[in-house]
Amino acid sequence: MPAKSRVFDGDEEKYYGIVSMFRIHTSVFWGARAEYYLVAKNTKTGLLSWVMMDYISDSISYDEKHGLKSPDVKRAVMTTTCEGDFVCEMENLDRTKRVALTASLMHSKMRNLNQKLWIEGNTSIAYGRLAGEPDGDLFSLTFFPEEMKMALDIPLEDVSFYHASTKTTGSFGAKLDKVISFPFAQHMLSDSPGNQTYYGSEEALRKAVEAVRFDKIKTLAM
Repeated sequence: MPAKSRVFDGDEEKYYGIVSMFRIHTSVFWGARAEYYLVAKNTKTGLLSWVMMDYISDSISYDEKHGLKSPDVKRAVMTTTCEGDFVCEMENLDRTKRVALTASLMHSKMRNLNQKLWIEGNTSIAYGRLAGEPDGDLFSLTFFPEEMKMALDIPLEDVSFYHASTKTTGSFGAKLDKVISFPFAQHMLSDSPGNQTYYGSEEALRKAVEAVRFDKIKTLAM
């Protein structure tokens, strides 16, 4: 069910959808992705969760419903310029989904993130389903909590161009409320398909990542 949340500590609680743009580099694929989430509460676990409604990528992808997917973006621009501007533009091949953003980082400030949204939410992620379809499997990311402690709060007046559209997720009458940036690389482990890890607290998450034997993790070169 939809749930109110805060982006930063001290913010007013609101219903949020999240458009997330990032570059990903794993042992088997790497590229740019744009994902669209709704923030909800899992009625079984009580965890604040991110429900992925749609995504596009210039690299291969996998999800339970579609299996292994070929890239659906031909060209993706995602970079930071020497003038301190973040620039992103991605559009899928049939031009039904597009996201574009240019934002100056020069006047942004680091702020403490709301831990319930950013830590709890990243340990309870699911792919959305249409009404009547079976619930999608949950999966979790495993990471040091510090990865989600702080981020840059970018003033909306410094966002010079923004566009996000999709013909498959419908219109929610949403408006841009916050723009944030993580000015550092984040390192995470993801559950493999069909597996679900449950972390009931930040302490459990920290213990899990500290227990990972990275020398035992095997990689595949492609």
